[in-house]
Formats: sequence, C-alpha cells, structure tokens
Amino acid sequence: MIRLEKRTAPSRFWTYAAPLLAVVLTMVCGALLFAALGNDPFVTIRTIFWDPLFSEFSWYYRPQLLIKAAPLVLIAIGLSFGFRAGVWNIGAEGQYILGAICGAAVGLAFYPTESPFIFPLMVMAGALGGWAWAMIPGVLRVRFGSNEILVSLMLVYVAQNLLASMALGALRNPDASGFPGSRNLARYPSATSWINEGAGLHWGVVFALIAVIFAYITLSRHIFGFHVRLSGQSPRAARFAGVNPGLLVLICMGISGTLAGLAGLFEVAGPSGLISIDFNAGYGFTAIIVAFLGRLHPVGILLAAGLMALTYIGGEIAQSNLRLPAAAIQVLQGMLLFFLLAVDVLTHYRIRLTARGVA
Repeated sequence: MIRLEKRTAPSRFWTYAAPLLAVVLTMVCGALLFAALGNDPFVTIRTIFWDPLFSEFSWYYRPQLLIKAAPLVLIAIGLSFGFRAGVWNIGAEGQYILGAICGAAVGLAFYPTESPFIFPLMVMAGALGGWAWAMIPGVLRVRFGSNEILVSLMLVYVAQNLLASMALGALRNPDASGFPGSRNLARYPSATSWINEGAGLHWGVVFALIAVIFAYITLSRHIFGFHVRLSGQSPRAARFAGVNPGLLVLICMGISGTLAGLAGLFEVAGPSGLISIDFNAGYGFTAIIVAFLGRLHPVGILLAAGLMALTYIGGEIAQSNLRLPAAAIQVLQGMLLFFLLAVDVLTHYRIRLTARGVA
C-alpha cells in the first residue's frame, strides 16, 4: 500500500521541481479538457503557450504580456510578504479596486488641468487607498483576533459594489450621455501611466520590476525579511527573537495593500483607462496562484506572472481563433494551482510502498 512519510527537512529538489511538474500536469490535463470540448488538444496548447511568443503576430502579443504580467507581479509580491509570515490576505482584489478608485478620483478632480504633479498625486492616492482597505482586516485581527481571510475576502464584495456605485455616480463621465464609466484617463496626458503604449510599457511595469528588486533585497538581506521568514516558520521562536506579531501583521498587510492599490491605479490610468462596472479583472485572485507558483520568491513570482500572462493572452487567441469557451481558460488556470498544491506534498513527504498489514 502507498504511505506518505514525513521528511526530516523539506526536499530542496521538490521545492524547485514541484512548480515545473505542476505546469506539465496542467498542460496534459488541459489538453484532455480541450479534446473533450471538441478541440484539437495539440493545436490548442500550441495556441495558448506558443503563439503569443513565436507566431507571426507575436509582435502584437508580446507587449500585451507586459500589460497582463505587471499587476500580477505587483500584487503577488505584496501577498508574498504576508504569506511568508503566516498572514493570509485573500482580499487583494478589493485593495486593487480601491487603489484604482482613489487614484482615478484624484486625476478626475483635476481634469482638464495640465500639470506634472497630478500623476504623482494619483500614485500616492492609489497606494493609500489600497493600504487603508488592507488595514481593516489587519487592525481587526490585531485588535480583536478576527480571521483576516474571511474579513479581507468579504471586503472584496464591498469594494465591487463601491466600484459600481462610482461608475454610475460620483465618477461617471458627465459627457457620456448617461452611460456608466468615468472619463478615459489614458487620454488625459497629465493622468496617464503610459510610457510607450505600442511597446506595452507603462509605469506599472517599472514599479513591478522595482518591487521585485525591493522584495528580494528585503527578504534576503534585511532584518525585517528575517523576521518575516521566522514568523512564518516558528511564531513562538519569533516572539523570543523580539518580533512584535501584531506590528508584523500590520506591516505585511500594509505592504500587500499598498502594492495592490498601485496595481489598480496603474491599470486604470493606462491599459483599462477608466473606472467601469467590470473594471476588476480578477488580478487579485489570480495573483494568489502566481505567488505560490513562484514559491513566494520575488524572481519566481516574476517568472510565474509571465506564465500566467501567457495563459491570458493565449486564452484570448484560442477563444477568438478556435472558439474555445472562456470558462475553459479559467479551468486551466485553476488546474495550475490545484496541481501545484498536490505536487507540493512531495516537498514535505516522501512516498513509501509497504506491504499490507495483517489484521
């Protein structure tokens, strides 16, 4: 019979091999799913994972990869601090929405003024909005011992309703003849995050790379990074080392909220362009997959975000060219997390085959 035996220490090999095996298993099972839907599995897998990079139209798709990957990197980097410390912020989607609302509100308040100070003010407002929304579950956990998973998740639905309210009310474009949605910030020179739209480069891409470097240095070279790792591995040892658990929760929630808010601001001021009812694209939830697929390591998150962006762009191509249902792409992304969690068991356990005992 098959038995799982706990390892004395996590396997270094499976720590790095598990994400790769999860990707392979996702492709195999995804191919079976596509075949069951009546699509050629080999053509579909090639369309999703190959065509955005190497097809004749890759010159158009490659910039889109930057656009999709940037918010995932920003949000996942923020989440990785909390996840490493045992702080489970599941509501980054709500913080992403609040960052977009606050940043857009500042930009629209100055419309049509031209000033180099407007966009920096929007960045600060977006970061503050995401931070404030993340502080709600953070403070409730520290002060009252509430579960930050439930509180942060429920706040996502509050943020979604607030988004709809803003798109239909306070931030609605007065020149849009009653249609929901704000003015297009991407067409407002003082409020746009675009650097080079043709190349897919906006300030969100720049900040995402800065966040990767900041997280790598902080987690590997700074005392705060040591406290984060220690708190996640042994909370009791962290207290003996002088770590204030309440303060650590607030800092980790603040970092994740701030980066999620920035992601929302850069998205609404660039690729999305406006506050609308369907502005949120699920980046906050997808970033959870990215964080774990990247092993909560900044460089790993950067690579995982690129892979997830590939499924977004490749999925859109498959929907257009192969009539693949959009839900099939979401299932494919869900498979990635499922197989990662399943294969990750091998990091802490080894499989043993033993003879069946006699009763």
